Amino acid sequence: MPDLDAAWTRLETAAKAAGEKRIVEMFAAEPDRLAALTVDVAGLHLDLSKQAWDEAGLEAALDLAHAADVEGARDRMLGGAAINSSEGRAVLHTALRAPAGADIRALGVPVMAEVEAVRQRMKAFAEAVRSGAITGATGKPFKSILHIGIGGSDLGPRLLWDALRPIRPQLDLRFVANVDGAEFALTTADLDPEQTLVIVVSKTFTTQETLSNAAAARAWLVEALGEAGAGQHLAAISTALDKTAAFGIADDRVFGFWDWVGGRYSLWSSVSLSVAVACGWEAFQGLLDGAAAMDAHFAAAPLQANAPVLLALAQIFNRNGLDRRARSVVPYAHRLRRLASFLQQLEMESNGKSVGPDGQAVGRGTATVVFGDEGTNVQHAYFQCMHQGTDITPMEFIGLAESDEGPAGSHAKLLSNLLAQAEALMVGRSEADVRAELEAKGVEPAAIASLPRSGPSPQPPLDPGAA
Repeated sequence: MPDLDAAWTRLETAAKAAGEKRIVEMFAAEPDRLAALTVDVAGLHLDLSKQAWDEAGLEAALDLAHAADVEGARDRMLGGAAINSSEGRAVLHTALRAPAGADIRALGVPVMAEVEAVRQRMKAFAEAVRSGAITGATGKPFKSILHIGIGGSDLGPRLLWDALRPIRPQLDLRFVANVDGAEFALTTADLDPEQTLVIVVSKTFTTQETLSNAAAARAWLVEALGEAGAGQHLAAISTALDKTAAFGIADDRVFGFWDWVGGRYSLWSSVSLSVAVACGWEAFQGLLDGAAAMDAHFAAAPLQANAPVLLALAQIFNRNGLDRRARSVVPYAHRLRRLASFLQQLEMESNGKSVGPDGQAVGRGTATVVFGDEGTNVQHAYFQCMHQGTDITPMEFIGLAESDEGPAGSHAKLLSNLLAQAEALMVGRSEADVRAELEAKGVEPAAIASLPRSGPSPQPPLDPGAA
């Protein structure tokens, strides 16, 4: 196995050399660049050819992955080893979306029977609520769901609801996370407690913000339905059955998950029960199937063609090789507008550490600052800084190949903006290009001569990242 320190040095050297080139120069020097850096998997088309690495940079990044034993770490995670060294736990969110019958173990103990049992309970509950077999205290069917959680118990389900919700949903799904009472008041202002199901999400049932909002929701139900009726409108996602019972939630309305699931990886679990109910089980199962397909790819694909590994290496190349400390994620898809918020927790809480597993201080950057919002809105917000500012910020553009939602022609306009912005950020225009363009338009030489000139060391164009 290559020496890790030597691999880091090689990456940093390769990144310095690549950082002095423009992306268009790399395309000219590497005729097969697009094909070599494109991966199609699980319905996704991933283009990493516009990242800042050249052939030598990519090779150095892959060498670093081998030196760090990424393949071994992957296999230990998927095998249920205790890779969470501080807590001695397995990390098995992949089990949550694995097909029934898969042989997945946490510290050697099979887990899929439990996973499947909770999954079947979720499905039965979702179908019963949607069919009207489960009703509120007055016998009326539920029309709304109030999901109460925070952090990993909120961000993932919010993202899923936006992404999967029907145009005209059978049930409306609302979220409350902030302890600020304004969010609860605004969210419930037009809800009818008689036809609202409240789902409280807290593994330990001790999270301050969640319990505060849950108490407010319970009081809201009691005021309308009485103490006896309120319980028929409550469900919970928790492992603390004593606490949920004390809160007035029947055990058959409590859905559990496991200590090998971190909150920020939990959207595949019962944490997203509200989404399964509101969208229908078929949509939720489709989500699990898509994730399982990516898991299978991650487990089997060689590193040089492994989509999750290549995305991670691109971030390391930018953050550690080129000292680019922020990254913008821009989905040109309204339904994915919360993706950056979800990734902020997923990445910055996971990787934002200054001490390694061995207890020693980390000598290199461990995470980028992730920000972003939906295109085309952000083109009119911060893209001026991306195009003309002094810092280079890697960007990831995400789009849907097809969409039949909305007015005719709107999706073509959206994709046109995505492609145009990515091209402009990658190619840019030099001072000589601008002056030549003005001359071709017949602008007076004196006016051209009066234009501001580039500084002594102009920055290269920004990298659009993965489109």
